[in-house]
Amino acid sequence: MKQNKYSYVWVSLVVLVFGIIFIPRIVDRVKDGTIVKTDRMNVKSGNEELAFITLNGQKRRVPEFTFLNQDSLIITDKDYLGKVYVVEFFFTTCPSICPVMTKNLVTLQEEFKDEENFGIASFSINPRYDTPHVLKEYADKYAINDLDWHLMTGEHEAIYELANTGFNIFAAEASDAPGGFEHSGLFALVDKRGYLRSRMDKFGNPIIYYRGMILEEKGENSTGETEQISILRTDIKKLLEE
Repeated sequence: MKQNKYSYVWVSLVVLVFGIIFIPRIVDRVKDGTIVKTDRMNVKSGNEELAFITLNGQKRRVPEFTFLNQDSLIITDKDYLGKVYVVEFFFTTCPSICPVMTKNLVTLQEEFKDEENFGIASFSINPRYDTPHVLKEYADKYAINDLDWHLMTGEHEAIYELANTGFNIFAAEASDAPGGFEHSGLFALVDKRGYLRSRMDKFGNPIIYYRGMILEEKGENSTGETEQISILRTDIKKLLEE
């Protein structure tokens, strides 16, 4: 009987100590949301080196391109060498995801406004309508003012080749889609040497692209997909330090 009694005492002491030390920490984590954020994240923490995107065993680089920007200046892939930049495919009359994508990119513009080695490349998938003049009006509307954020237009076939083959980011004309075009709403991340990079998922595979069509402050969309602008920001900083 004495042995059982002492056993109960020791168990009680262990439970008491655990409660004193660990429960306040757990409560604090619940309050600041870190448990939820950690458990729901479907990618790695980002502390690892960013992966190179490969095709047939070769590191993928941004293909050569030449287009006109919103100021009617000729912009090529060479203008981005030495810079870390984000790539998107959009169109100015898009009634659905493009305004969200642009707002997310404006957030990144403000975050890195003092970083001379950061840029953004926006390619219109409706180049017949999106002339440099139209793109300039769009830039003014959304306060796009970074000198290294080029909104580009050009030959229709060249832009679709760049999107679907060069970046493997889907874009297509579709009469039944909002605005007459379908596109994925994904962002690509490019390093200073022109290579496509990304962090890895929880299984150790590159996520390849970042979701650009969910507002960072919203957190997730109606289907439960989480925003990825916060992790994109972290990964941009990492590449800027390389």
